[in-house]
Amino acid sequence: QVQLVESGGGLVQAGGSLRLSCAASGRIFSHYVMGWFRQAPGKEREFVAATRWSSGSTRYADSVKGRFTISRDNTKNTVYLQMNSLQPEDTAVYYCAADPRPSGIGVRPNDYNYWGRGTQVTVSS
Repeated sequence: QVQLVESGGGLVQAGGSLRLSCAASGRIFSHYVMGWFRQAPGKEREFVAATRWSSGSTRYADSVKGRFTISRDNTKNTVYLQMNSLQPEDTAVYYCAADPRPSGIGVRPNDYNYWGRGTQVTVSS
């Protein structure tokens, strides 16, 4: 089993920054992909960014490219999402997820088997 716990959410003004953390425990293997998704009220869960533990390769949604950066610390089994230049449309619950497939970086929620409970990010205008 894999357990994922997000932290770092909060309230920030437009233009501000936040860093989210996702602490992973359990049977995490180096080939796993770790992703961040978000879900705003009344909207579907959408892909934000992902990285593969072993290679550090990354993939981003177009809406966050140049503003958000995903990174990982293998020694701490933690994945981070640095979010800069936040805008009100970034307001959502942010979820960490793990995909055990050995190739590719998925962008669909169904690609990911394991999920955290989420952390709220609210950006005020």
